[in-house]
Amino acid sequence: MSFLDRFRKKREDEAGRVARLSRTGRMIDGTVLDTVCDAAGIITQVCYAYTLGGVQYESSQTLDQLQRQRSHDYMPGTQIIVRYDPKQPANSIVV
Repeated sequence: MSFLDRFRKKREDEAGRVARLSRTGRMIDGTVLDTVCDAAGIITQVCYAYTLGGVQYESSQTLDQLQRQRSHDYMPGTQIIVRYDPKQPANSIVV
């Protein structure tokens, strides 16, 4: 490890990002815009939007196994809860 490596910001993996936002992210209401389904018709990915401080953010997320079991909760137009990072509001997850 070089001297400069000590000062470089560590990249967070996806599982760590989701775990951190699940614990410490602030909650806000969002709306499902669109969904992606697999061959069996189960929703696997959602596209969603939320507004914070007058700015509208849009994002998408692949649903985990537990969320896929509740696919009726993620139909387009449905209100959802989003957790976001207050320092980077575009960084968010669907609860």
